[in-house]
Amino acid sequence: MKLREIADLVAGEITVSACDEQIDITGAAGIADAMQGEIAYVSGAKFVEKALKSEASAFIVAEVFPAIQKPQIRVKNPQIAFALLLRHFYVKPHAFLGVSDKAYIAPGAQIGADTTVYPLAFIDESAKVGARTVVYPGAYVGKGSIIGDDCVIHPNVSIYHETSIGNRVIIHAGSVIGADGFGYVWSEGQHNKIPQVGGVVIEDDVEIGANVTIDRATTGSTVIGRGSKIDNMVQVAHNVKVGAHSIIVAQAGIAGSCKLGDGVIIGGQVGIADHVNVEAGTMIGSQSGIMSDLKRGVYFGSPAMGHREWLKSSAIFQKLPEMKKRIQELEARLDALESSRDQNT
Repeated sequence: MKLREIADLVAGEITVSACDEQIDITGAAGIADAMQGEIAYVSGAKFVEKALKSEASAFIVAEVFPAIQKPQIRVKNPQIAFALLLRHFYVKPHAFLGVSDKAYIAPGAQIGADTTVYPLAFIDESAKVGARTVVYPGAYVGKGSIIGDDCVIHPNVSIYHETSIGNRVIIHAGSVIGADGFGYVWSEGQHNKIPQVGGVVIEDDVEIGANVTIDRATTGSTVIGRGSKIDNMVQVAHNVKVGAHSIIVAQAGIAGSCKLGDGVIIGGQVGIADHVNVEAGTMIGSQSGIMSDLKRGVYFGSPAMGHREWLKSSAIFQKLPEMKKRIQELEARLDALESSRDQNT
């Protein structure tokens, strides 16, 4: 593409002469990886030095940097513009291949127009798969489950019975949607299983990473709100409600009946105890432990505390060895003073 075409694509303003608008751009890459002919982005002034060393032929910026003696395209959000270019240059649409004769489609299942079902996929009775959706090999769609339009179900995904998945949902390999919630009651010397008769609702534009487990509800539904993104190896327990446009990072675990508001961000390896409510817009730092309800804010630590308190506590924690040594020295001095006093009395 010409630089002018790229500027039009990302709705940006070129800060170069007319002749520079005609230079050829062959791809997009990060500052460190970009080669001649490619375009990179500079998200802030602290990356200018890296840009000066980069071989990229042009840059996407939020503000023009005079020190960078190469063409720049100014946009409101460089990262969004860069993502658009990556999609344009490298992301190819899934080819329509139809339904393989080596896939199993139950007689009562419904397959939408222009949908691709690869060999060894299994679509059970009364299941529905929407238009232009792709179901890869080894995927299982259980009885009565519904998958919307333009979804991608990657290999070996298991979608249990009576699960509802919206439009434009991506589920990566190995994830399990709708397994039984972990519900037992102790009686007569043993754990007795509580039947898990609810379902799972995945709303539109959700992306679910690899090896994620989202359990069905005991009754009612476990819900993942529209636009939310879940990283690899996350556990979402029965009856959890995740609000719209939330982020859950790898290895986090959310226990049963928790409610997360819209736009919540949960860092990696966070653990949330059951029946906890987290207000919309809350951010929880990695490896934090959440035992009670959280008002909107930023939290770290286990048990979690406010960000400012956590920073103060962390500073003290690092000084504990020094403080312990100082206390031992003071105790020794105090013992010496008391011993001297006793000898003088």
